[in-house]
Amino acid sequence: MLKLFRIIAFATIQTIGVLSFCFAQVDDAFIRSEIRKFADEDVTTRKAAIMTLAKSGDLRVEAILESYKLGEFYLWNGEVVLCKETIEDEDFNEFCLLSDVLTTDPILDTNRGQTQIPLEELEEISPSRAERKLANSAKFLVRLSAPDPEIRMSGVKKCGDPPGMIEAVSQLEEMVQNDPVKKIRYIAKESLLLIRLSRTSLEQDPDAHLEIVRELGEIKSLRGLPRLQEMFDKLMVRVEALPDFEEGTDIEDLEPVDEEALGIYKYAIAYKYAMNQINSYQGLVGGVGNIFRGLSLGSVLILMALGLAITFGLMGVINMAHGELMMIGAYATFEMQRLFGHTPDNPSDWYYIAALPAAFLAAAFVGYLIEVLVVRHLYRRPLESLLATWGVGLFLIQVVRIRYGDNIGVNAPTWARGGLEVVQDLIVPYSRCFIILLCGLCVLLIYYLMNHTKLGLRMRATMQNRNMANSMGVNTQRVDRYTFAFGSGIAGVAGCAWTLIGGVTPDMGQTNFIIDSFLVVVTGGVGELIGVIWAGLGIGVLMKMIEPLGIGSMVVGAIWAKILLLIIIVGFIQFKPAGLFAPKGRLSDV
Repeated sequence: MLKLFRIIAFATIQTIGVLSFCFAQVDDAFIRSEIRKFADEDVTTRKAAIMTLAKSGDLRVEAILESYKLGEFYLWNGEVVLCKETIEDEDFNEFCLLSDVLTTDPILDTNRGQTQIPLEELEEISPSRAERKLANSAKFLVRLSAPDPEIRMSGVKKCGDPPGMIEAVSQLEEMVQNDPVKKIRYIAKESLLLIRLSRTSLEQDPDAHLEIVRELGEIKSLRGLPRLQEMFDKLMVRVEALPDFEEGTDIEDLEPVDEEALGIYKYAIAYKYAMNQINSYQGLVGGVGNIFRGLSLGSVLILMALGLAITFGLMGVINMAHGELMMIGAYATFEMQRLFGHTPDNPSDWYYIAALPAAFLAAAFVGYLIEVLVVRHLYRRPLESLLATWGVGLFLIQVVRIRYGDNIGVNAPTWARGGLEVVQDLIVPYSRCFIILLCGLCVLLIYYLMNHTKLGLRMRATMQNRNMANSMGVNTQRVDRYTFAFGSGIAGVAGCAWTLIGGVTPDMGQTNFIIDSFLVVVTGGVGELIGVIWAGLGIGVLMKMIEPLGIGSMVVGAIWAKILLLIIIVGFIQFKPAGLFAPKGRLSDV
């Protein structure tokens, strides 16, 4: 009960904090009175007005400060007005179109609409360079009090960017303690440390400076890493100038000859230790992130390979058009997006729910046609089926390219945007989570179909012994067509899933997936569902782990990663020709 009470109390405090942000209102008259001070002759008064407005928390102030920075404010009849646009008459006389400084609504004239005043009748308010710089920085102070966490977070980050806003320190300190969002509290602390780092001299106050460096290392500050690296490089210039320094020697192994050298070595070691803390953590987070990205890629490969594994095991057909069936699913998703009118500005998330069955049915229908027109004539003739389906794939690519061009954009639904920050700097995208979940559901569906339905029984019977299945009354030709269409439909689902994380082009299947899918089938074992799952996840993870590796100054990248992966798989097949899970029983003779 006590634990439950604490949870409720904590949630209540957070809710109150959010509501206090949401319902904070600033009086318009107060803002207008501060804007009038922009016309004051005293520079100190103008700067004070900028900071007062910035700390008001009213998001309208950001646009006001931007206009002030650009010199769009003028004094007219003792009032500050906004002029964003000027016009000229036939005699080249310039007129200002006046607007309200707060609402930006046109100031109307009873006879001529928007008020037009000759430019020479207005007194220009010209901020100095220092004031423009202050106004530009102060825009981010406004965001610190915004009700939207995303806006508030962007303001907190900007305040810590070089050279750092010293004016934001008090507000950041309060946010470190009281902001209802944990991530914002962390970024506020990080920004505070970065501001203090730039304001604390190593020469004048080394203890305070090194304490800041130590704290940046402890909180694993990725934003602080380039700042620390820059300062460390400057410090190493001093280290290398010392008489006892030997090139190639680690600074931790150097023995100082005097107090000055001892101090410099001490500073350099502190910087290096902090950077090592950050780099080690980022390496760990990056590795975990690569594994997760590999799992999502592997999930797409599994969806692609499932259809290949079934059709190849059942009919002995090498379907080189399977990648184009994935492409059909992706373009079916695009058509559903257009049908529902989904755009980033006008989202209609239901389009994607409808796109999944549409992608399956579109790809299944095209696969059915391919089986009827081409594949059924080439059973148990792998070479001919390979060449024929490759030609079908090229035909589909050209048809789609003529209809849609070389590239289209599929906008993800709103629920698939963004991600969940599991731990600091490790963000798990919602889109990839959905793909993994979708793959799991498809695997369960196929397992149920294969083992608990009459169609699955007939498919397994045909796969094990086609002639015996025929003699028992199984229409193997119909089974072949349904199986080929079903495998094609799963590839279409893979294309629908890929639109959440990748681009859509006519040759996407042939370029990026068909070879990898065959590698999954061969590595896992032909016709083995469990083999496809393990091989797909393994290849996906291995691919993403290899890509960021560095060989000297060169990063492996996607192309070389595929080459290295192919070499690894070829070596693996030399030891296990039947794959991870070799077919058993009659399937082993197929």
